[in-house]
Amino acid sequence: MNRGKYFNYQRGELFCESTPISEVVQKLGTPLYLYSYHSLINNYRKVKNAFAKLSPLICYALKANGNLTISRLLAREGAGCDIVSGGELYKALRAGFSPQRIVFAGPGKNEKEIEYALKENIFIFNVESAS
Repeated sequence: MNRGKYFNYQRGELFCESTPISEVVQKLGTPLYLYSYHSLINNYRKVKNAFAKLSPLICYALKANGNLTISRLLAREGAGCDIVSGGELYKALRAGFSPQRIVFAGPGKNEKEIEYALKENIFIFNVESAS
């Protein structure tokens, strides 16, 4: 990953891609999270291309960051989504992930969440325990 390509200093000012971070802070205030669109998409594509011959389902773990904008970007790229709850399933669908690219992991699935996932016709359940 080449951070200097997406986050760098120009004339002593920190930029995210071509935008001065000071402008973002002035408009939105702090604290805030700032992501580089190109960094996110390019890194996803690097992983996807590296394993292309295997045709894997590369899933974004929604539990890592539930930001809807980020989720939407990855869904548009064709990424799958790794979820661990009914709430995350709702978010994944709202973000535009195809149900056929959603993996329901985690040991704490309740009956209502399982029924919801079945109704939405998700791709697969990972079962960590029979109990």
